[in-house]
Amino acid sequence: MNLNPNWPEPIVRAILEAEQALQQQLPHLQDTAVRNHEKVLRAFQEECVSSYHLQGTTGYGLGDAGREVLDRVVARILGTEAALVRGQFVSGTHAIAAALFGVLRPGDELISVSGTPYDTLEEVIGLRGEGQGSLKDFGVTYQEIPLDDQGNLQYSLLKDTITAKTKMLIVQRSRGYAWRNSLTIAQLKGFIDFVREHYPQMIIFVDNCYGELVEALEPGDIGVDLMAGSLIKNLGGSLAPTGGYVAGRADLVRLASQRLTAPGIGDHMGATLEWERLFYQGLFFSPLTVSEALKGAVFSAAFWRALGFEVHPEPESPRTDLIQAVKLGSRTKMIAFCQGLQKGSPLDSHIKPIPSEMPGYEDEIIMAGGTFIQGSTSEFSADGPLREPYIVYQQGGISQSYIQIGNIQAALNLWQEGLLG
Repeated sequence: MNLNPNWPEPIVRAILEAEQALQQQLPHLQDTAVRNHEKVLRAFQEECVSSYHLQGTTGYGLGDAGREVLDRVVARILGTEAALVRGQFVSGTHAIAAALFGVLRPGDELISVSGTPYDTLEEVIGLRGEGQGSLKDFGVTYQEIPLDDQGNLQYSLLKDTITAKTKMLIVQRSRGYAWRNSLTIAQLKGFIDFVREHYPQMIIFVDNCYGELVEALEPGDIGVDLMAGSLIKNLGGSLAPTGGYVAGRADLVRLASQRLTAPGIGDHMGATLEWERLFYQGLFFSPLTVSEALKGAVFSAAFWRALGFEVHPEPESPRTDLIQAVKLGSRTKMIAFCQGLQKGSPLDSHIKPIPSEMPGYEDEIIMAGGTFIQGSTSEFSADGPLREPYIVYQQGGISQSYIQIGNIQAALNLWQEGLLG
């Protein structure tokens, strides 16, 4: 990083400290990146991906060989029997909802074992809103088990929570908008092994958003039944223009496909239009963009810690998702942070983001990030709900340098407004 002589001394010191912290983490990050590059490349080769698979279809999308092969490539990468990769999924929340509504039936029970789920799932489940077709409206009941004080899954509470109606246990791998540990593959494996031994009939679902290719193994490799995520996050490699995926057991993925389209149609239809090449190319690039995002997250954690802010995770902590949280402590600082980071964006750098309402969220949200794909957190963004203790959540980043520049711009904006130091 080239240091500007006009930058305040505290920011320069923080940059140097952050660069040193990043150097200490690089060997592990690079080793994981190489493993995932090899895995993705091998999946393409084993499924014999060819140039004709990159051509999209229109209308019903019948006989789309590229779509069918892409499903198999993603299933190999995620360690599952099957996958449903579709541009018709508008978000990760939509993919998760399709899986939940596809598998659960009236009278079933869903238990979240990682505490309250991400904000946009609250209305899907029925924790907020009335009469809009939530799981609750369809007679699916819900319970949740919080993580313990150290951020661990509480196995011991399952015996007092599971009932005869319980059909599915859902785990949110990422921290989402919460000041908590994200769950590692090792933690998930311990939980899965316990459930398989004591409750073998349970379906285990993982919200895998922000977690793909961060570690060398995926939830499918350790026996998860079903998972879902977004293509404008990790697996899209910053090129996928929209979409999401569901992956897991073939019978469960099929049920999710019936919910996405219609019973009897399932995964046999769905035009791919102009997306197919971008899906394949983004998927191939995704180990690189994930690796760059992780390097940027480590830099960000060390940088803001050096400036006196609480961060989560710490720069030395193991990573299992792309999210880096910074606790700013006030509404004013959070807005200034996001407006400064926006100045480092390639698009709309002249725009000042302001808090506003957003579908699916209860609180006002502020979002920064001039992305080429609307809302593409794989490119780089920072956002969060305007509520105590005013935490901003950085996600993704197409390159380490881009993330560094964005964070420095955020710090400079805080400094210029008299909010730093």
